[in-house]
Amino acid sequence: MFLADLGMGFTGLALGATLARDGVVRASETGWLPPDGRPHLRPRARSVIWLFMNGGVSHLESFDPKPMLNVHAGKTIAQTPFAHVQDPKRLAIERLVVPDANGNQRNVLYPLQVGFRRHGKAGIEVSDWFPHVGRHADRIAFVRSMWTTDSNHGAQTQFHSGRHQNDGDFPTLGAWVHYGLGSLNENLPQFISIGTREYWNKRDGHYLGPAHDAVPLRIDPSNPLDFGTHEGSWTASDRRTGLELARTLNGLRGVEYPGDPAIAARLASYDLAYRMQMSVPDVVDFSRETAETKAMYGIDEPHCRDLARQLLAARRLVERGVRFVQIQHGGGGAGAWDAHSGLKANHEGLARAVDQPIGALLADLGRRGLLDETLVVFATEFGRTPGTQGADGRDHHIFGFSVWMAGGGVRGGVVHGATDEIGFHAVEDRHYVTDIHATILHQLGLDSRRLEVPGRKRLEIDHGRVIREILA
Repeated sequence: MFLADLGMGFTGLALGATLARDGVVRASETGWLPPDGRPHLRPRARSVIWLFMNGGVSHLESFDPKPMLNVHAGKTIAQTPFAHVQDPKRLAIERLVVPDANGNQRNVLYPLQVGFRRHGKAGIEVSDWFPHVGRHADRIAFVRSMWTTDSNHGAQTQFHSGRHQNDGDFPTLGAWVHYGLGSLNENLPQFISIGTREYWNKRDGHYLGPAHDAVPLRIDPSNPLDFGTHEGSWTASDRRTGLELARTLNGLRGVEYPGDPAIAARLASYDLAYRMQMSVPDVVDFSRETAETKAMYGIDEPHCRDLARQLLAARRLVERGVRFVQIQHGGGGAGAWDAHSGLKANHEGLARAVDQPIGALLADLGRRGLLDETLVVFATEFGRTPGTQGADGRDHHIFGFSVWMAGGGVRGGVVHGATDEIGFHAVEDRHYVTDIHATILHQLGLDSRRLEVPGRKRLEIDHGRVIREILA
């Protein structure tokens, strides 16, 4: 019945959430019970806004400047003092799905395509393409020592799940958060996805079940959710009448089977679906936001309007108690940030599209007292090669790249980890992508080892290591 009801669209989603919350879905043979929604340790954050840039942001032109690229521009790596970076043993972490023309070594060093300025009390260097983010350097912990193993765009899934595509499908970080914690607001979905997602990165719950998939949200008050509105002209009164009829019919069924907990869960799911249908359109209706707030995000600026609307909605969602808001920017195909050629024009335009809204989000959360309890993460699937691809691009680069985190108990004004002199390898305080997961879960009060499902033993690397050096 559970899987059948999930085919009912939005009400099926609500039913799945209710069953999971009430412990109806369980492994009774072993006596195991799913999480009860309570944290395992004292949380420092209650919500996450996960900003993911699809295609691969160049760490070298964003948050990890390498002047040696300018000094040795035009030389092969073998002609520089850094030839050791291409030691085959150091490159052996790469795992291929299907070899193609991308994700390869690029040997001729390419100079930096943008300048950098120092920001904040610590004087942290941030690209001139990200001035609004740079102004918040004292709120941000920059991690410059990330690495991963998938050199193609399956790395989008790998960053979200921690597992390589060759290993199969695994729950994403958002699904684990949804699975582990109870609801903060039962009028809204607790895990929301905004933006385009490709087929290889479409789902979240996997073996945790579809109840833990993100709910796709459109920034459109008239139709924000799949299955969230009726095709005909149904008033709120009409929908309430339909809900009451469903409650009556299910109640009659409950008389026949009084001991069936799934009947009660189904009744609760219709109420939950109705409350969500009523509440979600209000979140994406910005008519009550001030003109100053909307201008700060850049809602009326053509170059950044889309992400501005998404991030203002994200702030409104966490303000109302949504746990995990996942925003994927530049989706479609390999991802907009995939600058195999024309890197300067590509990254300059895309940074202009995201920088002001992200800076506004940090400022807005801060002034409303929400940043202390909201963890904002800026991530991407991998970096880009120090060497040039073609005349003016950079290829996929898994051996060293950057992400950053702010709010939610994270120390600001911090640079953690480092790549080598040309930005090739993470060499100081190296972190696989699940270390970011572990840090986020820790700040939310969760221990991933206590979330394991019987029959689904996880690898040690799946759990990651909390990056305590960046925590307040």
